[in-house]
Amino acid sequence: MNKNELIGTVAESCGLSKSDASNAVEGVFDAIQKALANGDEVRLVGFGTFSVAKRKASTGRNPRTGEPMEIKASNQPKFKAGKGLKDAVN
Repeated sequence: MNKNELIGTVAESCGLSKSDASNAVEGVFDAIQKALANGDEVRLVGFGTFSVAKRKASTGRNPRTGEPMEIKASNQPKFKAGKGLKDAVN
């Protein structure tokens, strides 16, 4: 399912127009993104938890030349599925 299909499904299940459903889906994505950018967790009970994982700086290898290179420390978005989502899939 891609983003447009998600918007169509939300519009259909909630009785909204596609533009209203698009605004709602975009609003949810924006809220999650802003919370993660601020270092917060987003917990959706029964669905899952979005969080930020901090990766340490490390040394890697350039695949072409094989020479060592530094990989900068970074923050990575992370999602852990909740029990309700796991049960729905299995």
